[in-house]
Amino acid sequence: MAIALVVLAAGCDLRAKPPADRVDDLMSRMSLADKIGQMVQAERAGVTPSQVTEYRLGSVLSGGGSAPPDNSPAGWADMYDAYQRGALATPLKIPILYGIDAVHGNNNVYGSTIFPHNIGLGASRDADLAERIGTATAEEVTGAGLDWTFAPCVCVARDDRWGRTYESFGENPEIATQMTSVIDGLQHGPAAIMATAKHYLGDGGTTGGDDQGDTQVSEADLRAIHLPPFKAAVDRGVGAVMISFSSWNGDKMHANKYLITDVLKSELGFTGITVSDWAAVDQLDGRPGFTEDEVVTAVNAGLDMLMVPENWETFLDYLRDAVESKQIPMSRIDDAVRRILTKKVELGLFEHPYADRGYAGTVGNAAHRALARQAVRESQVLLKNDDDALPLAKSGGKIFVAGKNADDIGNQSGGWTLTWQGASGDTVPGTTILQGIRDVAGDGTTITYERDGNGVDSTYRAAVAVIGETPYAEGEGDRPGGLSLDVEDRQLLAKLSSAHIPVIVVMVSGRPLDISHELGGMAALVAAWLPGSEGAGVADVLFGDYAPTGRLPVTWPRTADQQPVNDGNGLYAYGYGLGYAERAPDTAPPSVPGHPIATASRLRWMASTDPGGSGVDGYDIFRNGTLIGALSGLSYPIGALNAGVRYEFTVVARDKAGNRSAPSTPLVITVPIPGGCKARHGPCVAT
Repeated sequence: MAIALVVLAAGCDLRAKPPADRVDDLMSRMSLADKIGQMVQAERAGVTPSQVTEYRLGSVLSGGGSAPPDNSPAGWADMYDAYQRGALATPLKIPILYGIDAVHGNNNVYGSTIFPHNIGLGASRDADLAERIGTATAEEVTGAGLDWTFAPCVCVARDDRWGRTYESFGENPEIATQMTSVIDGLQHGPAAIMATAKHYLGDGGTTGGDDQGDTQVSEADLRAIHLPPFKAAVDRGVGAVMISFSSWNGDKMHANKYLITDVLKSELGFTGITVSDWAAVDQLDGRPGFTEDEVVTAVNAGLDMLMVPENWETFLDYLRDAVESKQIPMSRIDDAVRRILTKKVELGLFEHPYADRGYAGTVGNAAHRALARQAVRESQVLLKNDDDALPLAKSGGKIFVAGKNADDIGNQSGGWTLTWQGASGDTVPGTTILQGIRDVAGDGTTITYERDGNGVDSTYRAAVAVIGETPYAEGEGDRPGGLSLDVEDRQLLAKLSSAHIPVIVVMVSGRPLDISHELGGMAALVAAWLPGSEGAGVADVLFGDYAPTGRLPVTWPRTADQQPVNDGNGLYAYGYGLGYAERAPDTAPPSVPGHPIATASRLRWMASTDPGGSGVDGYDIFRNGTLIGALSGLSYPIGALNAGVRYEFTVVARDKAGNRSAPSTPLVITVPIPGGCKARHGPCVAT
């Protein structure tokens, strides 16, 4: 007992010392089993808390869609704490790191705010916005008890056929470099977690956009195109760098000691953790089932934390044998463990190892959803706008909405949303684009929705077609055969065009699609990317509450045959994006509301229209010349009236510019003395 107290006292004293001294103390007391255990990251579905204790494991992760049975912040926090208790039951009480792909919000946890995917943020060119999203994401990750995200992806996507294009901020390194500001938000906000720059190096440049393929470029081009965002991430102090599945000129990145150790660690000065991708060590020899040689190659290349979702016990046996046989020098093991422990000390895990449940209330809260809606607004890119078809007025009439992505929050959120590949349907809480249109348009415009376009005709003043892609992620998202619209979308556009009304196309997609054959039938085209859970941000731009400011983060090709088309002669150039034309101030009042009538003790009237274009904002109700109510609807309760008294009700419309209409024709009501009225229901109305 006396010895234990001495160790505890020493540990308490060490808390006031620099991280390096604390790590030195820990490492001086670590066995080989302690050290190699720290280098292993197992998947939650394949490891128990007791195994974390037995094997001294350093990390656990959740792959895409790997959630506890209770997929709530509390359920995640309970699971995290169970694994952490396992780690703290080891003799040295070294806490684990828990990794998760929180790539556009804490997207594995139900109820979280789902922000636009990176390609949309790249369209915004707003580094401050990215940092604020990083801060919000860190709060929601912390609210679920977790401490490490495998984000941001700072890849530079050079071929849109690649299924991870939407994880990139754009085709040029300048955008990704600028948007590494998200790291500051993740790591330096009030709820700091560890960020990961991925995937090092060149994953966005593979030939043909082949996921996990080969990037066949010179070292000069590799350094000029793909390295700058990683340098920026290192300069910002990113905690981890994930190595890419892909190859460079035929050599697997997980075996590339020159790029990992010489360039990343020595030349760029990276002091954090290098982590392998999902079971990537097993790919080094091209055959299934990892070998000891693969383990030796990866660790000697500079891998610190090895993501081994399955068969991690076999991996540990290989790693131990390789060290004992001196195939891996002890200095390499010590370097890896020192990096891992340093990050755990810097994150404060030794002092606060358990879930911080005080942030649970931030998960999906109103402030974060408002931030996400602003991000959606800024990400919209207006590509075509013939005859000022946009913005749509809120001044009455009918608008037809159609398309498979109009009322599908799963489609608008894309991959990496609750599950790895994502899914269509009502998958997460939020607002679909259709609901956003209904909310933003208000009562002044009739919105009709029919997914397939049935029933559209010339009585509608416009049709909004929300089309594009359905969810996918790496591998399954590769499109080597081209990026044309699917049959459903092409048929819908033909049907809407046959009504001879302006067709506004909202493209929900993770990359540019081939639209050259359909473009002529579009009055307006908006690239909405993958906006996430707050679809109202799209509607804000469609109706002019927010003017479009987004600019293309990638070149939009004329045809799929142009790929790769970076900074080339595309249909729309890199950096292209229209705004709305300057309009004269709205000084025209709304039209006079229809003559009010009284039914079932309520006033009702026909809606006004707004020729000035800012849109009807609501109605003011007057009784005997005194304002008694203001609302956005088309009815108002009359309330109790005194017998024998004459009442005169009028309605005035107001628009968003502050203009007011003339009063409606008055409705006069007199309630007779009891016994003098023969009507069974409602007030007696004087004519």
